[in-house]
Amino acid sequence: MATARFRLYPTTVQEQQLFEHCAHARFVWNLAVEQHSWWTPRRGPAPSFATQCRQLAEARAEFEWLREGSSRVQQQALRDFWQAKKNFFARTHGRPDWRRKRRDEGFRIADTCKAQKLNRHWALVWVPKIGWVRFRLSTNALPDAKSYRVTYRNGQWHVAFAVIPDSIEPPGTGELVGIDRGVTITAALSDGRTLNCPQPSAKEQARVRKHQRRAARAPKGSAEKAAEYAKVARIKAREVDRRKDWVEKTSTELARRFDLIRFEKLNIRTMTASAKGTVEAPGRNVRQKSGLNRAILAQGWGQLRLRTGQKAPGRVEDVPAPYTSLRCSACGWIEKNSRKSQAEFVCVSCGFACNADINAAVNVAAGYAAGTTPRQRSSVREPRPARAGILSPDGGGGCQLLILNPTAGARPGA
Repeated sequence: MATARFRLYPTTVQEQQLFEHCAHARFVWNLAVEQHSWWTPRRGPAPSFATQCRQLAEARAEFEWLREGSSRVQQQALRDFWQAKKNFFARTHGRPDWRRKRRDEGFRIADTCKAQKLNRHWALVWVPKIGWVRFRLSTNALPDAKSYRVTYRNGQWHVAFAVIPDSIEPPGTGELVGIDRGVTITAALSDGRTLNCPQPSAKEQARVRKHQRRAARAPKGSAEKAAEYAKVARIKAREVDRRKDWVEKTSTELARRFDLIRFEKLNIRTMTASAKGTVEAPGRNVRQKSGLNRAILAQGWGQLRLRTGQKAPGRVEDVPAPYTSLRCSACGWIEKNSRKSQAEFVCVSCGFACNADINAAVNVAAGYAAGTTPRQRSSVREPRPARAGILSPDGGGGCQLLILNPTAGARPGA
């Protein structure tokens, strides 16, 4: 399931009504979180979904301000909470937490999705208790969806329709590509191309630092501090929009051009984990690690893999990352000394030289260490830690390992 997201342009009156919907949805969500936070085995089970629905009906009958809101918005907030609980118990998401004003502004409408197109640039969506609200149409056709979510962030309203994306047909050429992801080069392709995700300019980075300094000097809780942080958030939002646009265009190009797409398998969550540690065991190089984490997340690795898999289902594979950057794509020899620098790879065995990221992408395209037959795996097996050797042709299109000496990592002939 994916989303088709568009910019929403409500009138002044409609904007106030949208804020009321957001407040009602946030109130119902937080009330459900509070009820479940008080649950203990001694106090008894937490209220069920049916019980909370009855309580919501009783609250609407008693409080006029809640009754003036949309019952669909409030009931859907309860459904979203219970879906979040299911995801938590399934260990796919975190525990449902509190929602805050100005940070978690939004609501969802399900089962009834009415939208109509005005012209090639504008369309309307029906919101309960509000009516038709305009949004900017960036595609040729309206999305065919049964639900949508309205959100407000950084001074902008958006409407996101939940749709199943149409898969892109393979070109039928039998061509495959391997993709190595990095920080300096976002995506290196096995055909020699390099793709880079757009990054904020030096001027934008300077503006972010300026507003952050002003916010740090402003009094705590003041309007000046909130205004400076809002300016930073708007600059960050443009960066996110550019990254999403790049991911969409790049994933579409990959799905249209190649029949099989292989990504280097990376555990991004573990790679971007904090290094601060605990009070008893504090971490080391915390600031350097946090900077690396920001650089990794700014590349959009996970989004590129996700959207490519959605647009090319069944044609995307993950190849384990170990040894892909140390293996020579020409002879198959694995040696850490072959990686001279971040960008330079020179094989110590055969002398093959190329860009290190392109070399890793070729290994990913070959599918080494994953998706190969047992005979192929034995022909490209990693050398044992206590021995070293070279790979020579075995006469059958593969290679065989020749033991030279017991010194690990020794260069052939040394």
